[in-house]
Amino acid sequence: MKRKRFTDEQIIAVLKEHEAGAKTADLARKHGISEATLYNWKAKFGGMEVSEAKRLKALEDENAKLKKLLAEQMLDAAALRELLFKKMVGPAAKRAAAAHLQAKLGLSERRACSIVGADRTMVRYRSRRPSDAELRVRLRELANERRRFGYRRLFILLRREGERSGINRIHRLYREEGLTVRKRRARRKAIGMRAPIPVEAKPNARWSLDFVSDQFANGRRFRILNIVDDVTKECLGAIPDTSISGRRVARELTAIVAWRGKPGSIVSDNGTEFTCNAMLAWCQDNSIAWHFIAPGKPIQNAFVESFNGRMRDELLNETLFFGVAEARSKIAAWVADYNGERPHSSLKYQTPAAYAATFTATGDRLRNPDQLRRSPVAPPAPIGVKPTRTLNAAG
Repeated sequence: MKRKRFTDEQIIAVLKEHEAGAKTADLARKHGISEATLYNWKAKFGGMEVSEAKRLKALEDENAKLKKLLAEQMLDAAALRELLFKKMVGPAAKRAAAAHLQAKLGLSERRACSIVGADRTMVRYRSRRPSDAELRVRLRELANERRRFGYRRLFILLRREGERSGINRIHRLYREEGLTVRKRRARRKAIGMRAPIPVEAKPNARWSLDFVSDQFANGRRFRILNIVDDVTKECLGAIPDTSISGRRVARELTAIVAWRGKPGSIVSDNGTEFTCNAMLAWCQDNSIAWHFIAPGKPIQNAFVESFNGRMRDELLNETLFFGVAEARSKIAAWVADYNGERPHSSLKYQTPAAYAATFTATGDRLRNPDQLRRSPVAPPAPIGVKPTRTLNAAG
């Protein structure tokens, strides 16, 4: 701001000389000013005393400050309107908001940070994190291949490929890429008292059986008989067909027993395929205890029900079948992947085949500290069934 040559007091003193009778030309020559300047002084300060001039100066200064404050408030209001529909949660969002105000309204960095409520050092920060473009691409590829896998299972698959990133970083990239799996909620849940059935933790201690239904592309229905080992979580059989009778179930169980060995017990629901005379005779011939769950309580057969849910979520809802032959080939491939490649959360993300390998030929656990440690008693499901209730042949 240009500095004045004359103060207000000096100007009023000059005007007093002019009022006393001094000529305009003489005053202008005496003080080194033009006559026009003298007339301007007279228009502004004519008839005023020094105190009045000081008060006028104070009013002018206050008015200038008020105008500046009003302009700043209007500018702040305009800036807030620019950010009305922007979420400013987190450093990245605040950094982007400050940059937007600087580019849109021409604000300084200090002013933009004041409006946004961010620290200037945070706005100036530039990440030194190495590029994760390749990891993002691979994560998207795995998520597209395993569309129903969450970040924990994808993390296990990346670790198998040699990726050294931690699970927190994988989770962050998983969320940033928008790969979150939408959960399919069950329509209803079974409730009731639970009574655990202790099972020895070894292969073939108990099998679970159940059916799951689906349809072909032409609308024709078919069923899948699923057989699961409750301890190792292995799928011992997944047999799809348009019709599966009790004799077919007995024949499939005989084939599995031939290469797997005899189970200690078998659990199923009360379906006609499991309660027919063919199954009664098969149980009597093979001396296998068969336990039925309570009617309308599928939670008591939780192991195979959980397997059915994974099969429907990851295979049946994602695949279109055009015939029985195609269904058999695709289901067999998925079962092989389930047993040998898919990490299982209840086995601390080991595969069922890898966990089954920790048992010796006699069914005892390998005593290796690097192996998975589990309780000597398997989890209590299926539950709610009296151990004395077995499948007996009808008279």
